[in-house]
Amino acid sequence: MIANEQLRSADILSREKILSDYRLACESRQVSLLGRRDVMGGRAKFGIFGDGKELAQLAAARSFSRGDFRSGYYRDQTFVAALGELRWTEFFAQLYAHTDVAHDPNTAGRSMNGHYATRWLDEQGLWRSQTDQYNSVCDIAPTAGQIPRSLGLAYASRLFRHNPALHDMPAFSHHGNEIVYANIGDASTSQGMFWETMNAAGVLQVPLLMSVWDDGYGISVPVEYQTTKGSISKAMAGFQRDHADEKGFEIFTVKGWDYVALLETYQQAARICREQHVPVLVHVQELTQPQGHSTSGSHERYKSKERLKWEAEHDCNLTFRQWILENGYATNDELDAIEVQAREVAKKARIEAWNAYQQSMKADHDEALDLLQRSARNHPKAAELMAIREELRKTNTPLRRDSVAAVRKALRLLRTDTGTARQGLRTWLDRTNAENAERFSSHLYSQSPESPMRITGEPARYSDESPVVDGYLLMQRYFDNLFSRDARVVALGEDVGQIGDVNQGFAGLQEKYGEIRITDTGIRETTIIGQGVGLAMRGLRPIVEIQYFDYIYYALPTLTDDLATLQYRTRGGQKAPVIVRTRGHRLEGIWHSGSPMGAMLGSLRGMHVLVPRNMTQAVGFYNTLIKGDDPALLIESLNGYRLKERVPDNLTEFSLPLGVPEVLRSGTDVTLVTYGSMCRIVMEAATQLAAMGISLEVIDAQTLLPFDVHHSIVASISKTNRVVFADEDVPGGASAFMMQQVVDEQGAYRYLDSAPRTLSAKAHRPPYGSDGDYFSKPSVDDVIEVVYSLMSEADPARFPPL
Repeated sequence: MIANEQLRSADILSREKILSDYRLACESRQVSLLGRRDVMGGRAKFGIFGDGKELAQLAAARSFSRGDFRSGYYRDQTFVAALGELRWTEFFAQLYAHTDVAHDPNTAGRSMNGHYATRWLDEQGLWRSQTDQYNSVCDIAPTAGQIPRSLGLAYASRLFRHNPALHDMPAFSHHGNEIVYANIGDASTSQGMFWETMNAAGVLQVPLLMSVWDDGYGISVPVEYQTTKGSISKAMAGFQRDHADEKGFEIFTVKGWDYVALLETYQQAARICREQHVPVLVHVQELTQPQGHSTSGSHERYKSKERLKWEAEHDCNLTFRQWILENGYATNDELDAIEVQAREVAKKARIEAWNAYQQSMKADHDEALDLLQRSARNHPKAAELMAIREELRKTNTPLRRDSVAAVRKALRLLRTDTGTARQGLRTWLDRTNAENAERFSSHLYSQSPESPMRITGEPARYSDESPVVDGYLLMQRYFDNLFSRDARVVALGEDVGQIGDVNQGFAGLQEKYGEIRITDTGIRETTIIGQGVGLAMRGLRPIVEIQYFDYIYYALPTLTDDLATLQYRTRGGQKAPVIVRTRGHRLEGIWHSGSPMGAMLGSLRGMHVLVPRNMTQAVGFYNTLIKGDDPALLIESLNGYRLKERVPDNLTEFSLPLGVPEVLRSGTDVTLVTYGSMCRIVMEAATQLAAMGISLEVIDAQTLLPFDVHHSIVASISKTNRVVFADEDVPGGASAFMMQQVVDEQGAYRYLDSAPRTLSAKAHRPPYGSDGDYFSKPSVDDVIEVVYSLMSEADPARFPPL
């Protein structure tokens, strides 16, 4: 440990810094108190605060350097404020859900309070420098959900340090000297995400500084019900390295009310992390939570009187004050003055934030009142219109929805009106709807100049010299070229390295490019994704592999809660363009069925979902994604690796646009839409149907998110007047999604002469074996019979029932 004398000589224990820390601790406590009051008074919907954690977070922030990363959670307000990255007006703006980035630069009101994010991206969505700022990755509410990406953020420092080819990226790293501060509440260490990350961090030896804020409870459940031995540091004792050459952790315990010990601990922990790239666990014990878990309940319901008394006596702000007085750094009067000033600072911030929030809606509110009054003048329904206006006028603290709802109600009342009374209201509503779409629904995907949606594609070119190879060899050639031309690209996953993945797409490439770029991992899907997310956040271009599509469920929380929502929940402030590679379709067996597409479509809005039918198409999409800046899931066809394909002459330049289906076979009787391995089955069925006199138009959707952005499938249906959507997912999955997109959203219903059909797998997962596959998933016979039944219904004389 660093001795107190060393702390003093380093000016860490100077009077100025101590009183600055006390001032900030008092301010943070006051905004928590006022925040709770705002929720209870109806100004805000929900509040969760960092009171009781102030001292530990101040000490951690003292060891934080520019370029470092905080991957924390919703009680870190003092930490972020101590870095100068949170103004108290911003704290309250987020509490009120102010949608203006200038007032809430963290999430523009999209996340509940306590979710902090550094805006790494400029107004165009392009990278700013990360190394000259204090970086906070946007917090998420699911407990422990912030931990998997912490591994990737720290692993990036390892790559930046040990790969010389990355040393010319000063905007992202200074030779890997950056630490990742991961913060978590003690109760959430029970989550598997925490343990998986800690194990992987110990294996990889990355600069991860994990702080556990331990206040003894997880909402109402005490620690002895949650953690072996009632202590996460004791439970993790086996992770402690025994000597400097052994892989493992350094583990520290410290009391959350002991100012000097906290400073000592974090200075030493940060130095070990930064210099040695050894992960560190800091278990901060005996913290308190004065206001309880959140505004949703009272901790007096589950804490004993003795515990509440102890918490009052060990409140870190109180013990800090006592320590300052005992050591002569200030007088009672000076500290009283600081506390008074802190209350005034918090009150002023609250008033400014509330006024700014109300002012942001006032113009629209006033205009709506004015338009409602105008529409009522000399109108037969004046009384009803004025009643709507009066109800809006009397609304206490009106929100945007109140004005919009009033105008919509008035427009319904004026639905038969042919005069000018309607027009002003309609114009106002159209404008505000567009503005509110930007406020609440923008940036689900990248809107930058690097968006993959801007890539129009370059067709594959072939010549007489184009070789014909197995699909896996085509992938090898592609990845070999990709790694040779872009040092930012790394690949990692189970069996990716030494054997070159289970289907040989990376065969021989680890030997050529090194383990640092093509890396084997343990069986730990959650943190494989977490590694990829963290690497992508730091400017690298990871391709992370989930060995088989079915295994993606292990990683789904990280994909859906963190990665898919990142761009959206920061309103374009952060991004992580990781490519998740997997393989599926036409697998056999309950846990290898390979096509849970509906689950992905419902979970991964914010990611692109690509379903190429062969390896050439897969390469075209990889080229598009590498040029773009959105995250994506790409599912290769497992049964395509041994099929022969011609290698495009422009393998490294050829790219495919997203959201553009391809017509594989023209036809005039029925349109059939499918994707992936089903394309081969449908094409075989189309040949047999042709012999029966039925012309089938086969369309490969190619991508499901986005889906057919130019409505080309509707154009096909306008010609054939019949459609079938086929895939290997369960009923109601991706085939139903495609039908909803085409028939409902794109309006193809108007061209249909027959009911649209879906052809999917059975409702259960397929049993093992070829018979299990045949009787569970769509076969050539099934496709033929479904298409034939449509034609039989239309022309039974020509196509009698089978």
